[in-house]
Amino acid sequence: MKSAEIRESFLSFFESKGCRRMPSSSLVPDDPSLLLTSAGMVQFKPVFLGLRDIGTTRATTVQKCVRTTDIDIIGTTNRHHSFFEMLGNFSFGDYFKSEACAWAYEYSTEVLGFDLDRLWFSIYEDDDEAETIWRDEVGVPADHIVRMGAKDNFWSAGPTGPCGPCSELYYDQGPDVGCGSADCAPGCDCDRFLEYWNLVFMQYDRAEDGTLTPLPKQNIDTGMGLERVATIMQGVGGNFETDILRSIMSVAEQITGASYGRSEKVDISLRILADHARSVTFLIADGVLPSNEGRGYVLRRLLRRAVRHGRLLGVEDVFLGRIIDRVVELMGEAYPEIVEHHDLVGRIVESEEQRFGQTLKQGLVFLEDAIEKTKSTASAVLDGHFAFTLHDTFGFPLELTSEIAAEAGLLVDADAFDVEMKAQRERGRAAVKDESWNTFGNAFAAIMAEAGEIDFVGYERDAADARIAGIFVDGEVVQQLEAGQTGEVILTATPFYGEQGGQVGDTGEISASDGRFVVADTRIPAPGVIAHHGTLQEGALAVGDAVHAAIDVGRRERIRRNHTATHILHWALRLVLGEHVRQGGSFVAPDRLRFDFTHFEAVDAQQLEKIQRLVNAKIMENHPVRNYETSLVAAKEMGVTALFGEKYGKIVRVLEVGNFSKELCGGTHVGRSSEIGLLRIVSEGSVGANVRRIEAVTSFDAVESVYAEEAVLVEAASTLKCRPQEVADKAALLVRRLKDAENALADAKKRGVGDSMADVIASAADVGYPLIVARVEAADGGELRGVADALREKLTGGAVVLAAEVGGSVLLLAAGSDAAVGEGFDAGRIIKEIAPKVKGGGGGTPSMAQAGGKDPIGIDDALESARVLLGMK
Repeated sequence: MKSAEIRESFLSFFESKGCRRMPSSSLVPDDPSLLLTSAGMVQFKPVFLGLRDIGTTRATTVQKCVRTTDIDIIGTTNRHHSFFEMLGNFSFGDYFKSEACAWAYEYSTEVLGFDLDRLWFSIYEDDDEAETIWRDEVGVPADHIVRMGAKDNFWSAGPTGPCGPCSELYYDQGPDVGCGSADCAPGCDCDRFLEYWNLVFMQYDRAEDGTLTPLPKQNIDTGMGLERVATIMQGVGGNFETDILRSIMSVAEQITGASYGRSEKVDISLRILADHARSVTFLIADGVLPSNEGRGYVLRRLLRRAVRHGRLLGVEDVFLGRIIDRVVELMGEAYPEIVEHHDLVGRIVESEEQRFGQTLKQGLVFLEDAIEKTKSTASAVLDGHFAFTLHDTFGFPLELTSEIAAEAGLLVDADAFDVEMKAQRERGRAAVKDESWNTFGNAFAAIMAEAGEIDFVGYERDAADARIAGIFVDGEVVQQLEAGQTGEVILTATPFYGEQGGQVGDTGEISASDGRFVVADTRIPAPGVIAHHGTLQEGALAVGDAVHAAIDVGRRERIRRNHTATHILHWALRLVLGEHVRQGGSFVAPDRLRFDFTHFEAVDAQQLEKIQRLVNAKIMENHPVRNYETSLVAAKEMGVTALFGEKYGKIVRVLEVGNFSKELCGGTHVGRSSEIGLLRIVSEGSVGANVRRIEAVTSFDAVESVYAEEAVLVEAASTLKCRPQEVADKAALLVRRLKDAENALADAKKRGVGDSMADVIASAADVGYPLIVARVEAADGGELRGVADALREKLTGGAVVLAAEVGGSVLLLAAGSDAAVGEGFDAGRIIKEIAPKVKGGGGGTPSMAQAGGKDPIGIDDALESARVLLGMK
């Protein structure tokens, strides 16, 4: 069976068992505690917690996942991946152990056709119920059921909360692929017993003291690795030899000229190219862009690791796009989003490859400097912590650093490197451990279970009557708030918009008969939960109290104008810059808007003016603005734009501005475009590779910006003694005159410096090479370097040590020719010795070093010290 056939057979099988087929969720999860979607259960966490009703108690999915906890292992084995597909079936308080076990067995033996003699089943060591089900109900031989400890066969959400035993299914690939040990059995680290399916029986709630209490609703969460099942079904030696990955690798072979299976070193690189190409394609298609933090850093690290291994295979040009084309070709039918964003993925990857080429060069400069410094200390070992920084920041693998260091006669402190690497992995594992569930989410679940779904009425109304469903103080559930206390209040209904989609949360008041709670912010801490954060100004509020919730209407109006403006701005950007423009993030506040978008170069002044004119034309044309709900399928059929990187449910909210802009958006908006008034672009700039940012103001803030600029213009006109419309011409005239004056001054200064240079050159001493130690005139560091270069031209094979006072500070510079360095001149050592004399510091190489200082009084003392050090005295 091909991978596509396995996907379909799995989903069809569980549909036949009453499970609803659900689409894969985005790799960017709704849960703010998660970095990336790393398991099939992630999209169902709110369902397990009782925070969301998806209209079914049974579901099945094939979930795209990215997991990079052990990124450095990927490629070194045949079964570790950063990107993988997880097939799952789930029960939300419906079927339980008996059905989960029976169906896993049925699918494995009847659909996949696995030989029962090759199947093994592990259970938690205390789970007698699971053993009875496997043995007596399903019919598994007792000698093929093994018990394991909590490390392998007990799942928990955290120290407290939902937990339960697991049962894992293994396929025996035969002794020829095993370790050969007589004790080899399921759970062994070798490849013989391949674990392909994990069934989690979520049946307990663990208390603080460790007590396990049965959950009122018992759940099932299973995960089966598609790549592992494909390995078995296709009878190949490992995941990378299955149909999809092998086909992707074949493109890498064509590009590099390498052949898989001939060299372990080459195989590692080819595996990395195939694996990382999938991750990169899917991450960018789901809205992740390269950056130096969070998800963007994960993406950048995968990209750079792939490029580096392309280099190891001899590829110097941009190449990843060709591999990504094959990923889209093979997987686009199952995941149409990668087809939709194919061009964008390719452009971003190409840009990152080009940037990384420069980064590699920078890293080599740092490495060469570190080697030089290490050798100057007579050490034969390069710092392992530095090697890790090179690895983490510049993508240099330890092998590359070791290879270059070895050429210089140095070893790398691999132990120190390993310490850093282990610490990073532990941080990664800790993040994964804590990311899926938390007690805060469990508390919300309890409140929502009792109060029911929160009714958001803010699209139609500015105020609403409701009851208090829950109160939190410092993350803890409380029953009452006293005057002066700050906390979060959950209502049964609210007009307050919780911050999401770039739009800030509403502010306002929640009032009761004897309490007034001022809302400073509104947040969505968990799906479906709207939390009002603020302070109780007077009286008291308790759970169950009847309250009146009212937003700050004036503030909301300004936010609405800015939010609708971002949609018109998005339309104008795509019209002027091209269809590749996608929203990469936004921030909509009352006083400003910020819009990030994918683009590959600066937006010039003419383009910005055109964009601004287009937006204001649409504002003034007074187009109607409509919001309505429809199905996601219907919205796509209507050509509605889904914002890049956003995640949507089956029912979506559409925003239409006139007949030119149709986008999915859950925010609040104006009724007609003219309500925005005016838009003015305040700034445009880069916020990362391939991402630009426009900041703008609308309405009253736009008018105020016009007034402010007009006031500056009037003041400038007054200073220049001309009319406002003449300011540009008058300023240009003054700039020309100033430039002429500066040139004349520079010429005069050069003549003066030329005269003084003769005196400086005359002071040269012979210390085995010509040497000048002198105080000179210079306006800045660049001019001082120019003086040094001019002096060295006059001193064949010589060296200089110079000092200059610049605006109350000191600049020191030492520079020597190769001949002078060969005679013992060391600019870096000299600068380190004399810089403290001017209360400064600096350094450099033996041939060039610089320093800055705070105390000009010490210049003469510093130069005198240099003369002594260099044997002039």
